[in-house]
Amino acid sequence: MDNRRIIRHPILNIPAKKKIDFTWNGKSLQGFAGEMISSALLANDIHVFGHHHKDNSPQGLFCANGQCSQCLVIVDGRPVKACMTALRENMDIRSVDGLPELPASDRVISAGSVEIADVDVLIIGGGPAGISAAVELGKRSIATLLVDDKDHLGGKLVLQTHKFFGSVSDSHAGTRGFDIATVLEKELRELPTVSVRLETTAVGVFSDGIVGLVTGNRYTMVRPAKLLVATGAREKSLAFPGNTLPGVYGAGAFQTLVNRDLIQSSQRLLVVGGGNVGLISAYHAIQADMEVVALIEALPEVGGYKVHADKLARLGVPILTSHTVMAAHGDEQVESVTIAKVDSQFNLLPGTSRRLAVDTVLIAVGLSEVNEFYHKARQWGMDVYAAGDAQEIAEASAAMFTGKIEGVRIARALGVEKEPVPSAWDEKAAILKSKPGPVRDIAAANRKTGVFPVFHCRQEVPCNPCTSVCKAGIIHTENDTITGLPHLVDADQCTGCRNCVAVCPGLAVSLVDFRKDPKHPMVTLPYEIWRDQVDAGSNVEVTDIDGNLLGTYTVEKITTKKKYPQTLLVKLRMDPDAALRAIGIRTCTQELEPLDLYQKPPLPDDAIICRCERVTAGEIRSWIRKGLRDMNQLKAVTRAGMGSCGSKTCRPMIWRLFQEEGIAQGKITDRVDRPLFVEVPMGNFAAIHREDHHE
Repeated sequence: MDNRRIIRHPILNIPAKKKIDFTWNGKSLQGFAGEMISSALLANDIHVFGHHHKDNSPQGLFCANGQCSQCLVIVDGRPVKACMTALRENMDIRSVDGLPELPASDRVISAGSVEIADVDVLIIGGGPAGISAAVELGKRSIATLLVDDKDHLGGKLVLQTHKFFGSVSDSHAGTRGFDIATVLEKELRELPTVSVRLETTAVGVFSDGIVGLVTGNRYTMVRPAKLLVATGAREKSLAFPGNTLPGVYGAGAFQTLVNRDLIQSSQRLLVVGGGNVGLISAYHAIQADMEVVALIEALPEVGGYKVHADKLARLGVPILTSHTVMAAHGDEQVESVTIAKVDSQFNLLPGTSRRLAVDTVLIAVGLSEVNEFYHKARQWGMDVYAAGDAQEIAEASAAMFTGKIEGVRIARALGVEKEPVPSAWDEKAAILKSKPGPVRDIAAANRKTGVFPVFHCRQEVPCNPCTSVCKAGIIHTENDTITGLPHLVDADQCTGCRNCVAVCPGLAVSLVDFRKDPKHPMVTLPYEIWRDQVDAGSNVEVTDIDGNLLGTYTVEKITTKKKYPQTLLVKLRMDPDAALRAIGIRTCTQELEPLDLYQKPPLPDDAIICRCERVTAGEIRSWIRKGLRDMNQLKAVTRAGMGSCGSKTCRPMIWRLFQEEGIAQGKITDRVDRPLFVEVPMGNFAAIHREDHHE
């Protein structure tokens, strides 16, 4: 094993884990006890988990979040999702080729009783929003049950190695996501009235006000007085030929493999999407020693925070705006990808397509709310609330704050909290959810005496931890607002403590010190990649904010701050003019070179829309052009949306096809929701306990 394991990381610790044996299609392999089966397989360089019964297409990991069924495998004779099933000693795991056979059994099965429990508050989702709400309820001694389908709390926080934006007081700004998860969980576990049930999936909300939960193979029912839905978001997919090949991942799946399970899932990858998720995922890939061939974005500019894009540009990653992916190529997994330029109407520009050698295409084209529980509960007249991405897609800092707000609102609705939510809280929540402002032209620093920080921020985003950590108290934001750009009110008072350099989530602060040698000032740059590339005595290429090379300089010293040990503070002596512009160290030097020009564009009708049933865009378009306007009819004639994922992936893309065909939304009949939002074995509802099930 271990040929795909990450054995060193500039941010994450590599824990010691117990190795165990299992078999894959009869072959003996090793994995770590308790890790997901999908991760154990990928660690052993196994990317194809089976083949679809309809067209023999290869199937592999896609979402790593239980939302689809692309990772289906057979474990000890039963079909399971590899991304949601923990590895156990001597598991017999087999690929699915064709339809899985039902396990034979001659046992007499008897049904039992199903528990129904009443609780003041049920929270679905143990991410930043759910935990923050539970903390507020627990502080007020309200009986609360929090459930999550993972084996740990924290949600997507545990996947985030970068430092968070926002403010120190409200969203732990300057602290890394996985550390925030630890802080929140510790606070939660100290509250006796909050119960936590992990590896528990909410499967349905019913008309009698009951929520159905499945833990392992046990079905229970909860009747909450108040329900909070904090189920987060699911990733949007993208339609292009080859989009279901193993090696085409959602960004969340990629981060799960790399940052949670420490699997180096890729060697060369293309990132599709220039929002924060795509930008951050590309940075995480570089930290895990993978090569990011390029990041492409169909819009003329990236939609995420500029400081995230700047970090990639400074490292040397090509960011290609007005580009899209045309097709992924490969037999059993991704071997190459074709990209092309688009015009302002997103039409492909002839002669601009090129094929790149990659083994991974990382899709980061946006998120959609997982809010079906919320809408169904409203339909049944339940007193239901939503927080985090289930309420509105935003950053995790906003999720924590909206969770706090909704927790207080629920407490007030129960009559425990007497004071209403302060209006300032709602105002701050709106700021934390706000989109980044326009990029501004900032006057270049020209001071050449003393010691002082240089701020390389050009875009208003909700972030001000530098103001909180400044020992001299001289860093302020414009109008003292959280979105204002930082500046110094009295540079002569700077002590050179470097706290602002170490805390900045965007790595957008440097420190310039003219005190000892005005002709060769000492510059301190933040750095979070590989230390051996910047050890004292190393020659490094230093760049400005846009990634332009300023020159090659020798590293004099590496230091860190105790509170921010993973952020290296790299000290170099530079000429004065370059010192004021320096902010990055280039590590990615390979030029973007295509394998060849790919002049024959693939047919967009070949793209798979429904992954479960292998229904193409062409099949769906043909029925739309015949006049079909009802998604339920479309499901009946094509099977699109009939698969095990319950149309979670294909539904948004079907709506997109209607839009592309010029059909107004008001003329389309949406599909009828399934009564259960997640697949459940029928025996669970009868409280049948499998004797051979391992808890």
